[in-house]
Amino acid sequence: MFLKIITFTAVSFAISGFIALGLIVSDRPIVLPELDAGEGLNFESTIARGISQAPDQTDVVMGDGWKMPVRQYGGQAASKPLLILVHGSGWVGLQFNNLANALSDEAYVVVPDLRGHGPSAERRGDVDYIGQMEDDIAALIKSERLAGQQVILAGHSSGGGLVTRFAGGTHGDLIDQAILLAPFLKHNAPTTRVNSGGWAHVLTRRIIGLSMLNTFKITVLNHLKIIQFNMPKAAREGKYGHLATLSYSFRLNTGFAPRADYLKDIKALPEFTLIVGSEDEAFFADKYEPLMSDVTDKGSYHIVAGESHMSMVDAAETEALIRSTFK
Repeated sequence: MFLKIITFTAVSFAISGFIALGLIVSDRPIVLPELDAGEGLNFESTIARGISQAPDQTDVVMGDGWKMPVRQYGGQAASKPLLILVHGSGWVGLQFNNLANALSDEAYVVVPDLRGHGPSAERRGDVDYIGQMEDDIAALIKSERLAGQQVILAGHSSGGGLVTRFAGGTHGDLIDQAILLAPFLKHNAPTTRVNSGGWAHVLTRRIIGLSMLNTFKITVLNHLKIIQFNMPKAAREGKYGHLATLSYSFRLNTGFAPRADYLKDIKALPEFTLIVGSEDEAFFADKYEPLMSDVTDKGSYHIVAGESHMSMVDAAETEALIRSTFK
């Protein structure tokens, strides 16, 4: 009887493995088509604005020796909050340059380029393991905060998803407040438009196959690409194209979003402010509050009229709302 059980288990495992591998190899990255006008995300305001008065990057050494590139705005003081701004998918911390400069009079603002991103990424679009970016942010907080200092973790788009994941993880007690700028909550959350507004090409079968392998603790293929970003040509080939990351591995993408039970991560958030543009191309602005208020009463929700997914970061109302959280 025992032998039969062992045999059945082994056969089931083998069949699951073959199915998983079949799904993985049948779904591969493609050459993405050029987007028509009005499709995908609008990077025009970001590109046209340009990047000026950006402080030089310094390095904060992580536990494994990797040097996280960060920019620091404003002087450090225990009387000022430590505000860490986490960039969204495919981009870098410089997306916050105007906002960080504006807020630096009342906060010590630290803006990292996450692992796997930036002009000099060691392995672009990849990390070592799921959850590594959470560990990196925890190390950054511990390196930068002063005793008794208020810690605010803010993120835009997938960066907002990472902030939500962070709150629900082992390091969640390191933050006092969260700011979510048009956050990605999960692909199946009611807030998310199809393919995040058409700019994300998701290798769904490959994700399913890798997820199956991961249930058996098989992670050897987690470096494979599972999502591609269709940035406009002006963004990927223009002046700032060297900053873009156009695809993610399974392990980076998984760790850059809330967990499968995303409502549990949302419930773990500390006091938070959510800000989204009324014209967001990736997410439904009016669906955040009814979804999230069902599991937490700690949120304050704001829709910025006339702003898109990217432009809302630099909106005057966004700056004012963030400023109002400083204590």
